Amino acid sequence: MWQSIYEELKSENFEIISVAQDTGGEEAAGHIFDDANVSYTAIIDVNHQISSLYNLVNVPSGVWIDEDGKIMRINEGTYAKTHMDGAFGTDDYVPIVRDWVAKGADSEYVWDRSKVRASIVQRTPEAERAQPAFRLGGYYFTRDNDEKAEQYWTMAQELDPTSWNYLRQDLQYEEGGSAGPEWRARRDQVEGAGGNYYAPLEIENN
Repeated sequence: MWQSIYEELKSENFEIISVAQDTGGEEAAGHIFDDANVSYTAIIDVNHQISSLYNLVNVPSGVWIDEDGKIMRINEGTYAKTHMDGAFGTDDYVPIVRDWVAKGADSEYVWDRSKVRASIVQRTPEAERAQPAFRLGGYYFTRDNDEKAEQYWTMAQELDPTSWNYLRQDLQYEEGGSAGPEWRARRDQVEGAGGNYYAPLEIENN
């Protein structure tokens, strides 16, 4: 989907940088880009560095950045179309991207500075500690020490239970995978308590 959007808009000074967050590297995530035959910039981020820099806790999440390097929107689930009978994703997201590309700062979907700041996830001190714990897990994983990898990935999830990325990465190498029964149970638990799998997509006119 995003490849066709890129082909449509790339002549309008529009660029997509897609970053797969996967400790498994090229072997685990490379096929995603290969299968889509992407021509936009594609990166595999084994340390989840992008999620760390922008305080993102789930994938896919979008960040709009203008030509001056300013964030225009952030921390939104960016499936380009509806999935699983409306469980997530929306067909309404692509039109607002088109509007922004066409109008730039004059787009009604660009957020003001206060809204951008309010939408950035604020980490607790424990969540800050979760990041090095997660990376230690990745370090041991790449050295085939599954026991130590699981120890530190579990620690990261305990320190920052808001991060779906940590859970996904851990479950990727468990029976059932990253969208199996344990993931569904966690999602049901969070949403049952009033939380969100993705932050609500705000596409009302500003």
